[in-house]
Amino acid sequence: MNALIVTDIQNDFVPGGALAVQEGDKIVPVVNRLLSRFDIVVATQDWHPPDHSSFAANHPGKKPGDVIDLNGLPQILWPVHCVQNTSGAAFVPGLHGRAFAGVFHKGIDPGIDSYSALFDNAHRRATELGDFLKGRKVTGIYLVGLATDYCIKFTALDAVALGFKTHVIEDACRGINLKPEDVKNAIEDMKKAGVEITHSEKMFASK
Repeated sequence: MNALIVTDIQNDFVPGGALAVQEGDKIVPVVNRLLSRFDIVVATQDWHPPDHSSFAANHPGKKPGDVIDLNGLPQILWPVHCVQNTSGAAFVPGLHGRAFAGVFHKGIDPGIDSYSALFDNAHRRATELGDFLKGRKVTGIYLVGLATDYCIKFTALDAVALGFKTHVIEDACRGINLKPEDVKNAIEDMKKAGVEITHSEKMFASK
């Protein structure tokens, strides 16, 4: 059984949001078309408390883009984004959320970030998503959403490690590209780990 994981398509990650991904809103029609192609569809949300340690605003003298040591891990500091129960954390209008069999929150621990939808960045704590998928006999997952070089990449790598046959639908994702090659490098890292990079048109042609 295959599952589609709709990753962090939230207001703060699209143009006009606090941590906007260029053309992040452009993927919504593609994602909506894909929803009916899967046995199970789930979604993730970045869901940060206001005092989250990844926010530059919570470190006097620091600014977004700076890197600090956070409990033994390098941490890029971000603008305040996707704060729990705010409009920035809500799904983008037009995304067909009624298709979601479950919504899984990440980044809820103020002391550690969580790019992956399956584990925090130190792999100290798992989210409920992996057990949810395995409990429903899911063997293959397809990832869409934001952002290619962070949450998509790290979810994909963790999914492979958990034994899922993992695919990324490249045209239904967009990246941040803090550095010009970040998205390209993320795609290569995923391929090396055994992730299949595919395109939505292949999905539509297959059924």
